Amino acid sequence: MDTALLVDEVRLTPILIADPPLLNTQGVHQPYTPRLIVEIVTRGGVTGVGETYGDGTYLELARPLAEALPGRSITDTNALFALADEVCGDSGSADDRVEAGGLRGVQTADKLRLSVVSGFEVACLDALGKTLGLPVHALLGGKVRDTVEYSAYLFYRWAEHPDGGEKDGWDAALDPAGVVAQARRFADDYGFSSFKLKGGVFEPEQEIAAIRALAEAFPGQPLRLDPNGAWSVPTSLYVAEQLTGVLEYLEDPASGTPLMAEVSAGTSVPLATNMCVTTVPEIAEAFATDAVQVVLSDHHYWGGLRRTQELAAVCRTFGVGLSMHSNTHLGISLAAMTHVASTVPNLDYACDSHYPWQTEDVITARHTFTDGRLTVSDAPGLGVELDRDKLAALHQRWLDDDGTMRERDDAAAMRVADPDWQTPAIPRW
Repeated sequence: MDTALLVDEVRLTPILIADPPLLNTQGVHQPYTPRLIVEIVTRGGVTGVGETYGDGTYLELARPLAEALPGRSITDTNALFALADEVCGDSGSADDRVEAGGLRGVQTADKLRLSVVSGFEVACLDALGKTLGLPVHALLGGKVRDTVEYSAYLFYRWAEHPDGGEKDGWDAALDPAGVVAQARRFADDYGFSSFKLKGGVFEPEQEIAAIRALAEAFPGQPLRLDPNGAWSVPTSLYVAEQLTGVLEYLEDPASGTPLMAEVSAGTSVPLATNMCVTTVPEIAEAFATDAVQVVLSDHHYWGGLRRTQELAAVCRTFGVGLSMHSNTHLGISLAAMTHVASTVPNLDYACDSHYPWQTEDVITARHTFTDGRLTVSDAPGLGVELDRDKLAALHQRWLDDDGTMRERDDAAAMRVADPDWQTPAIPRW
């Protein structure tokens, strides 16, 4: 074995990045959100980077994996899953739920472990690509497209956080006019030509009005609405009826595969998900019941880039459409997402991305969208480099935090503005 490919050291750096006051059905984003930067250093002196969620639950799983990795080859990414099972504890049952931040559907120990492994797998592939002088997409079998299309991710939002935080130069968007203005800026600044609105915030009629306003402002351009499972089946069917012929797809209108199947049976509007199909065991029921027609993959959920390709193959086999989900990611994850997206033949829809909302990053050069697309890098590895000064500053912010921002908690952030706020019961409407 080539000793230059062996892992010599693993560095884990939790950080806090500025996040705008974006609203969702659970509450509002906090002024800062946690991310974890993974660095894998080989004995050959090459450093690969990865990124994933940074909440404490993920850190607890990442640390023993980081300690166990030295001496292993960066080529042996398949072994990461068994190693994580071994050093991070038992996998637990499907009902072994674990609290963690975000709108990801039911959480289990397995799902959290996969999200941790994803950061390590990407770092290994980045290091391997740099060692061999090959881009990550070449390690995944080669790209089938030179650019990857992304969609504007629209949010109802406040102009600023109620307790301060960093302003990002965006106005409030709390009605259809505000949503359309936000979309126009995304189209002007980044060239996006499809638009997704995060719903579940206001009464469904108001969100229907926002989508209709977008359709009038951007005729013929693809539109999506995602209330994160906030609606009942009757409400979901009503919204679908009102927006038939307007929406490209409706994402997670109801919560869970059985309810999604009921909605699917009653509408011709395609249903998409990033909540009820997030691991392999969840595929069978969703596909067998025709609960979803589009899966939004996310390499953080599935355990990395290769397993994202496996999911794409399953979707292709069953004739289910494919897109990609976004979390509050930085440039490392966006680079990884773009590489794997470039290798998937059946990428049927533009990918989601929060990236334009993030004003901070840990890479030396931010990604630039042109006509709503990112060019796939042919540089070795991911094609990004860490900015160590920025990484140190964002880590210092994490160290200085009193603990309130180290766990994503949209409900807690909302209570700053409304002390009586409680996470709404599902369905909300």
